[in-house]
Amino acid sequence: MGQKVNPTVFRIPYGENWRARWFHPKRFRHFLREDIAIRECIEQRLAKASVQKVEIERSPGILRVIIHTARPGMIIGRGGGGVEQLRRETEKVIKKVRYKLPWDSAESPVSTEELKLQIEEVRRPETHAVLVAKNIQEDIERRVPFRRIMKQGIEKVMQSGEVQGVKIVIKGRLDGSEMARTVRQDKGKVPLHTLRAHIDYGQVTAKTTYGAVGVKVWIYKGEYAHEKDRENGNTE
Repeated sequence: MGQKVNPTVFRIPYGENWRARWFHPKRFRHFLREDIAIRECIEQRLAKASVQKVEIERSPGILRVIIHTARPGMIIGRGGGGVEQLRRETEKVIKKVRYKLPWDSAESPVSTEELKLQIEEVRRPETHAVLVAKNIQEDIERRVPFRRIMKQGIEKVMQSGEVQGVKIVIKGRLDGSEMARTVRQDKGKVPLHTLRAHIDYGQVTAKTTYGAVGVKVWIYKGEYAHEKDRENGNTE
């Protein structure tokens, strides 16, 4: 099961939280399509800004998009101009999606929701699997030898005291070889089948001249804090 289920989704009831926090019984399909379009827009617009994750919250009259990034300065810009430009581009994407989707006669595709962008800085990016995978992706696209990339990535991750294990898997035509293959390197322990284990997972695709190369990273950060408290008898 550890190889067939997303580790983050698998642990939502135990220590992880939903990336989209809202529910609407009638407009679910519309809001879902909007979320997908918002994430695609941000990923394209901020491809070089080291975005770790995007969270979306909806409440009456407010649509809040929380962007977790290791380079907040690249997004904010001078005097906050970058955030304002990103907000305008996101609003255009939302309007485009709303007018394309079929709506019921009693509903209007025009919404009065206020879009708010919130930028959160990611501390210690070397401990986040998505950011580690994106760094490997950039090196692969620059044609750096993949074995050196994997070795350096593992050493950098393991330097952090909170990390107990890391695993990196790269698939594709590595270094332009004729036949695609899978290469794996790991260090420490990564218990994917243990639900109380805090596993950070990231997956990206490197686009090279000789084809697509997939990159997967698992980082084990110990057990969730509340699980340790239960074992020690602390129920507060």
